[in-house]
Amino acid sequence: MSLEPQNNLLANINTNSENLPENDVPMSITEHLEELRQRTVFVFIFFLLAATISFTQIKIIVEIFQAPAIGIKFLQLAPGEYFFSSIKIAIYCGIVATTPFGVYQVILYILPGLTNKERKVILPILIGSIVLFIVGGIFAYFVLAPAALNFLISYGADIVEPLWSFEQYFDFILLLLFSTGLAFEIPIIQLLLGISGTVSASQMLLAWRYIIIISTIIGAVLTPSTDPVTQIIMSSAVLALYFSGVIILFLLRK
Repeated sequence: MSLEPQNNLLANINTNSENLPENDVPMSITEHLEELRQRTVFVFIFFLLAATISFTQIKIIVEIFQAPAIGIKFLQLAPGEYFFSSIKIAIYCGIVATTPFGVYQVILYILPGLTNKERKVILPILIGSIVLFIVGGIFAYFVLAPAALNFLISYGADIVEPLWSFEQYFDFILLLLFSTGLAFEIPIIQLLLGISGTVSASQMLLAWRYIIIISTIIGAVLTPSTDPVTQIIMSSAVLALYFSGVIILFLLRK
């Protein structure tokens, strides 16, 4: 009897065992649901604490968000506008602060069920998505917001005096930060498409003409202001992110 089939079988068993998660302990559906409930409660409690702390420090946070609008006087145009806007800002800050903790809880929940190969792919993508979102918010705060506000303030400055609504300004700045953070997730989407084999790096590179058009549309849609300066900066950032994703896929040979 030939030993070749037996050797192949042993090789397959060894290969599969390497991909199995370490310390794999079977859990019932009830146990999985209970763990999910506990981690959801942890995230919710963390959010409440973060939002509450943000509300107690709202004056400092407001001053930070007002910094890009140099020389602008903000008005409260309705009773309670500042109070309700403060709650909105605190909730937004709570969500931003809770997101890394929430992703960490997701990682702890799914980690036992992942093979070693899956861990090497999923964990860097989850962590990378958080980092890119934060970088996008920083880019919006230090680059996009000043560019947009300088254009809006200087345009017609000799005709009208800029007096802005407190609520409308913070709706603008929060939307700009959030939308830019989402735009910076483009390389993550490309990695998922490339690793799954849906689209290759070469195919993405060949579509550069369409990407220029799409980036222009994204720049117009994601920026809450209608000024061309902000849209051009956003479109350029989207293009840079897209081609960065293509380069990463080429390096990964996907």
